[in-house]
Amino acid sequence: MAEDHPGVGEGIHNELSVGTPQAPPANPSDQHSSPTSNAPMSIPTKTMQDLLHPPRDLALMRRRLFEVKDKIELQVHEFDCYWPYIDNVWVRQHKAGTDKTGRYITDYYACRLQRPTYTPKTDTPRREGQPSRKKQIREGGTCQMRLKTIRYEGGYKGYTIMRIGDDTQHTHDLDHIDKIKRTSVLMEVARSEVMKGYMPASVFTVMNVDYQRLCDAGGKYLNRNDVRNASQHWRQEHKEELRVHEGYKYDHGNGIVKHIEGPSPATVNGDTQVLDPALQGVHALPPGTLRFPESQRGFLKQYLPSENATLSESGFPHVTLTYATSMDSSLTLAPGMQTHLSGLESKAMTHYLRSKHDAIIVGVGTATADDPALNCRLEGAGGYGGLGWQGQPRPVIIDPGARWMITPQSKIIQTVMQGKGRGPWVIIAPGFAMDPMRLEMLKHYGGKYLGLTQFDNRYRLRWEAILKALAAEGIKSVMIEGGGMVINDLLQPENAGYINSMVVTVAPTYLGRGGVGVSPAPRHDHTGRPMPLVRFRDVRWLPMGEDCVMCGKMPVPVQQGLGAPMVMRPGENYGTVVS
Repeated sequence: MAEDHPGVGEGIHNELSVGTPQAPPANPSDQHSSPTSNAPMSIPTKTMQDLLHPPRDLALMRRRLFEVKDKIELQVHEFDCYWPYIDNVWVRQHKAGTDKTGRYITDYYACRLQRPTYTPKTDTPRREGQPSRKKQIREGGTCQMRLKTIRYEGGYKGYTIMRIGDDTQHTHDLDHIDKIKRTSVLMEVARSEVMKGYMPASVFTVMNVDYQRLCDAGGKYLNRNDVRNASQHWRQEHKEELRVHEGYKYDHGNGIVKHIEGPSPATVNGDTQVLDPALQGVHALPPGTLRFPESQRGFLKQYLPSENATLSESGFPHVTLTYATSMDSSLTLAPGMQTHLSGLESKAMTHYLRSKHDAIIVGVGTATADDPALNCRLEGAGGYGGLGWQGQPRPVIIDPGARWMITPQSKIIQTVMQGKGRGPWVIIAPGFAMDPMRLEMLKHYGGKYLGLTQFDNRYRLRWEAILKALAAEGIKSVMIEGGGMVINDLLQPENAGYINSMVVTVAPTYLGRGGVGVSPAPRHDHTGRPMPLVRFRDVRWLPMGEDCVMCGKMPVPVQQGLGAPMVMRPGENYGTVVS
């Protein structure tokens, strides 16, 4: 049965020779260079496999790279994989070069329709024997959409893609560009197949085997002339007979049709191994990847920042306090001793929480004692099945005295090198600074340090200054994980108002005395009588494996303004248990 797409059966006799098909030249170099030309013909970088087995979510990524609604971050291999599928839209304007550090390389692109309208000349002379070309008017000057790509070359490699200029969207859709210009992937695939000795008509038919995938790759309007044009130079220099693909035949009046019925082969050329449809699109995930069930995510939703989180009216990010504790409110068995409390289920929940925040904050004590990676290992996060660094929070270390001895062997740096996490930011106090080698290494891996100058009455960095400094860097949500000094300080009455929500995992164990506990300094009323520091509202409990998770929101202070005492309101809802 003939493929129902334009161009399949047109002009077949011009390409099909009568007789026994011959194999392509045995010498590979004969396929890519002309005996009469000094310059070798370039070897195609894309093959039929790039069309039959495209990158996952290709249609979605083409749409994102077309619209560029927000900043897009991709690792280098991801950019190299997806960009050729959208290069029919964007035309490079100029290269800005590198910055003074040599780490950042910037390129500027404009929509193809920004170029002036082109009207072909009718009297252009042609060399003797050279066929005339039918050129069409190329529309232009109708879209001013522009973007820039910034490639980082340091301890890791990646691209940042962002829109620039006043125009925030195209004046046309992606389908319109696909109609007037083909992607380099399509043209490279077509050329590579013809260079193997296959007829353009046969190549076009095979490219249309999975029409939906062809459309996802921008080939909705691909026709047989496109295939002929892509391979014209090679065919002019190689006059050997071309053949149809294995499993196909020429049917008079119908063009190239399938000859063998059955399941689609894994490859088109010779390999008849059939892929299990259930395994198609399945990608191996790195060891340690965690899964958190969808059924439990709804429970946490009301305690998390919104999808499009914004700063509060006071200019602070959303703050979620979360940690794992024993039944006697201890975090560790002893100061400086790493202690595992969370079960597998609640650990997966913690990584889900990380994926929903822009940054994670820990103190220098935790960073030194635990050597944490401070990344997100949830399935679908960047480095764990996701693209770029999506879902990967920014690690932030509160280190007023610049004590953290970061090295290339630190887990946090190893995750950066593996493309599974972001470079850390270090918050330090004035009068302290990292030594030049540590500072340069921090920058090399995409991190930096932030110097603050505001202290509280105990000569500690003020939370107000910390949170506003992060907000100024574009952080809209923060997850504070520890350690004990950080948590206890944040729960003090003058700081507790910065907390929006709290997620605490309680493990079924007692650690005993001598460890680091969560127990803020006491608070007294005007008569000197002890009183509670804070009681959370909208509390819910959820059993999770052997652990139990408590979620709550910070009560609204009776006295308005941050730093006001947390007073319980009459009739507040203080909790429900979810089984």
